[in-house]
Amino acid sequence: MADKNYYEILGVGRKATEDEIKSAYRKLVKQYHPDLHPNDANAAAKFKEVNEANEVLSDPQKRAAYDYELDHPGMRGGAGGFSGFGGGFSGFSGFSDIFSDFFSGFGGGTASSASAEQGEDITREVVLSFLDAAKGCTKEIRYSRNEPCQSCRGTGAKNGTAYKTCEKCKGTGQVRYTQDTLFGRTIRMAVCDACGGTGKKITEMCPDCKGKGYTRKETVVTLNIPAGADTNSYIRKKGYGQASSKGGAPGDLIVIFRVEPHKIFKRKERDLYVELPVSFKTAALGGKVKVPGIDETFEYLIPEGTQSGTVFCVRGKGIKTRTGTGNMYITVVVEVPSKLTREQKREIEQFDAETDMKQTAKMRAFRDNMQAMYGVDPYKN
Repeated sequence: MADKNYYEILGVGRKATEDEIKSAYRKLVKQYHPDLHPNDANAAAKFKEVNEANEVLSDPQKRAAYDYELDHPGMRGGAGGFSGFGGGFSGFSGFSDIFSDFFSGFGGGTASSASAEQGEDITREVVLSFLDAAKGCTKEIRYSRNEPCQSCRGTGAKNGTAYKTCEKCKGTGQVRYTQDTLFGRTIRMAVCDACGGTGKKITEMCPDCKGKGYTRKETVVTLNIPAGADTNSYIRKKGYGQASSKGGAPGDLIVIFRVEPHKIFKRKERDLYVELPVSFKTAALGGKVKVPGIDETFEYLIPEGTQSGTVFCVRGKGIKTRTGTGNMYITVVVEVPSKLTREQKREIEQFDAETDMKQTAKMRAFRDNMQAMYGVDPYKN
């Protein structure tokens, strides 16, 4: 296991916190997810490697055992055992048993526990509307999977009882090979070839699953999607993946979300962004306008003299999640009329002459800079 550096795979240090590991894992899952890289074997391999690293480092017990392996590389042997001690350890037959106890529950221990491999995970994508993702919703998905056979309880044996303990490994699923060499005695633990590491041999196969331990069925799962789901966020349903072919626990169902764009809202994490077109009159004189929200509209007062491009922040009007509520950022876009009558044009000319619009602070500064650089007044015809 320690042949791979899971910390380097996730891009974190040995002292990384759980939150740092979780954050790094989520970024890499989004980067290498197979749905984003169809038919890309390298991305699929990287995705699998990232999940493997997270599976170990996110579990305190597994991480502690893995760290021990990293710090004691000389105590790792081949083929699942701890060989190569030789010399002073050649007569210490219980040494590997100590390590077996230490690594129990971590893929070590007896081969029967190691061989009871968990079934494969199933990944599905669910498309959500913008508002469903923002407010939360319930979705039902259907898919086919290998479910543990009910007749034999996943054992592959008739009635779940038609099997016997393997004589070769005595039910452990492992056999120990000892070899004396010039450098001392080596002990190697390997999966029992007689039972395939299960520790048992079927005497009569289950007629329903033909000894496989699982049957193919359509599964229906109801997902309670929390408010604030975003593209590439996901839900993991434990035990809803493929059944194990070796009597282990089923894999998980991983449902990844893809959120459709919205015609009005844009989103960045919990914050919402809205472009609000307003008339020239409202921008100049001020006035109340109705602004769209996630659940309903609300009134917002546009101050007198608001310039196009001004951004207002309305606190607490973003997306509500379990960890907090975001804000809404309103960008005002002043709509200048494009079709005017002669009378309207004449009134604007008169208004411009009376108010001397060329004397605003920004226009004065721009004019002064133009005159300094080029000696011209940009507003003088």
